Amino acid sequence: MDVHLTPDQEAFVRQGIAAGRFQSEADAVAEALLLWEERERTRAEILAAVDAAEASLDRGEGIEVTEQSMRELADGVKNRGRTRLEAERAARR
Repeated sequence: MDVHLTPDQEAFVRQGIAAGRFQSEADAVAEALLLWEERERTRAEILAAVDAAEASLDRGEGIEVTEQSMRELADGVKNRGRTRLEAERAARR
C-alpha cells in the first residue's frame, strides 16, 4: 500500500524521528493507526452507551431532569459527603 502524506505531515513525521520519538516513518504511521483504532473503539463504545441509554428511556427507566431534581441530587451528594467526613473525623479521635 502506498501512502502519500502532505508536506506538513511529512515534516511532522521527520520532527518525530529527529526528536527520537520514532525510529522510522513506518513507526510513525503505525503509531497514528494505533491511535486511530483506539479512537474508533472509544467512539463505538460511546455510541453503544447512547443506544443503551435510549433503549432504557424507551422502556421508561429514565428520570426527568429538572432544576428541582438537580438540586435534590446535589443536596444528597453534599449530605453523603458530610456524613462520611464526620465519620472519618470521629474515627480519628
